[in-house]
Amino acid sequence: MKYLLGIDQGTTQTTAVIVNELGEMMEKNSAQLPARFPQAGWVEQEPADIVRTVKEACAPLLDKYDISAVGFDNQGETFIVWDKSTGQPVTPAIVWQDTRGESVCKSIASHVDPNLLRLKTGLLLDSYFSAPKLKWVFENYPELREQAHDGKLLFGTTETWVIWILTQGRLHVTDPSTASRTLLFDMNKFEWDDELLKLFDVPRSILPEVKPSAGYIGDVDFGNGKPLPLHALLVDQQAALFGQACFKAGEMKCSFGTGSFLLMNIGDKPKLSNNGLLTTVGWNFEGHTAYAFDGGIFVTGSAVQWLRDNLKLIPDSAASNEAANKSTDSGVVVVPALQGLAAPHWRTDVRGAMFGLNRSTSSDDIVRATLDGIACRVYEVVTAMSQDLGQTPPHLKVDGGPSGNPYLMQMIADLLNLEVRVSAALEATAIGIANLAGVSALGTSFESLSSNWKSEKVYMPRIKKEERGKKLEQWNRAVDAVKGFHG
Repeated sequence: MKYLLGIDQGTTQTTAVIVNELGEMMEKNSAQLPARFPQAGWVEQEPADIVRTVKEACAPLLDKYDISAVGFDNQGETFIVWDKSTGQPVTPAIVWQDTRGESVCKSIASHVDPNLLRLKTGLLLDSYFSAPKLKWVFENYPELREQAHDGKLLFGTTETWVIWILTQGRLHVTDPSTASRTLLFDMNKFEWDDELLKLFDVPRSILPEVKPSAGYIGDVDFGNGKPLPLHALLVDQQAALFGQACFKAGEMKCSFGTGSFLLMNIGDKPKLSNNGLLTTVGWNFEGHTAYAFDGGIFVTGSAVQWLRDNLKLIPDSAASNEAANKSTDSGVVVVPALQGLAAPHWRTDVRGAMFGLNRSTSSDDIVRATLDGIACRVYEVVTAMSQDLGQTPPHLKVDGGPSGNPYLMQMIADLLNLEVRVSAALEATAIGIANLAGVSALGTSFESLSSNWKSEKVYMPRIKKEERGKKLEQWNRAVDAVKGFHG
């Protein structure tokens, strides 16, 4: 039996899995990744910690299996800048959640044609992406700007940085899916764009080489003296899309965690959304190109943590399911916009709110309404994707911690009037990048990966059209109210 190593370098931890040639997970190991918050809106990580967690996650697995290939996925927009000659970071890892690039977005907005930007990148001018924060670094640390333009620095997202370290600087690489999250990359031509580089004052010399998402890239050494061939690179959410075997246009997945990240495969040609979604590269390698609609919901698991830690309404996250089922008042509505409303609204100024409270409102009602609010946010994004593509997905595949909440999953199925399939594989992201490495190194077919995908549980819609309509009407009124309250 041949084995594959999948590395999921996520925001809160790095997870490594061993997958066999059938796509079945044999073993996993994780290492927690700390973050720091120096001031409001700033989110940073220590570059050395990222490398350490990758090595720690992989270490127990390396000598136990005959590993044929490695796949590596990453956080997406999080980046590091380091000295080309010494390898020392000159910035922290500036995390995708960090908002310090907002001032840059405001200052250059009048010079940017948003339609042209979307045509090239599929994205919006937003601090979520790497380029505005990189320009902020150069504006606030002019010595770094000078060094960058002198060719003395390198830029990379988390996989680029780790691979550079693991190859002693031989490989400075990324893939099209990751490059498409920077605001510097033309998703149509699959190359860095000179006009965008000029807009954000980024010299081409600091950027990594864009390699295909699958194919032999080089050998990486985790420190055990046994270099392994690297065969796949993707952003984490695209890796989850691949891991959920969403290989056909119209198929989609939702990965639940701190937030919810929905991606829909839209085929091998880019399409722009008319409903507030992003367009991104799913994967691109010889004979296989997929684009995806991308809709992020920034607060999901964190809303349940808020109920637990801030409001003390439940003892643990799992208790939210029981509390929701005990609720007797369906008139309470919670808009869980604790970090604004992302897709499809893109109102970062909006905050959460509760509606319909009365003297008999209980903690169970608030818990239920919060879960309903999460389900309504998922409904909004799936509906936007369906409208943009012109077809309804055959089902919704889900993974991640909150996918184990029966009340939430049933509510999503009810609102969407769609079958919700919970992945049997809890680590769909890491498995996805391992499977992509298998496509390259072992010749694994998309068909076999589809047939091997299994669901742990399936939720079928069961409420009536009238009840669904009433709940969505309540939700829409609540969203309109919070938008109006915040101008």
